[in-house]
Amino acid sequence: MIPLTRLNGQRLLLNLLLIEKVEALPDTTITLVNGKKLVVADDMEQVGQAINNRMAEIGLVGSYKRED
Repeated sequence: MIPLTRLNGQRLLLNLLLIEKVEALPDTTITLVNGKKLVVADDMEQVGQAINNRMAEIGLVGSYKRED
């Protein structure tokens, strides 16, 4: 789950596995796999960073260390 803020200031937690795409239209619009759309106050970069951070925390994204 990632924390987000609706345009009216209401906070919510969104299951990141339901996210299909994130767009700036100009407000950040999140399209879910079921076709529903959420418009949030968080900017697209913040949403992307929250998704990446949470995926790394739960082990869905690996990390690598570059060795020179």
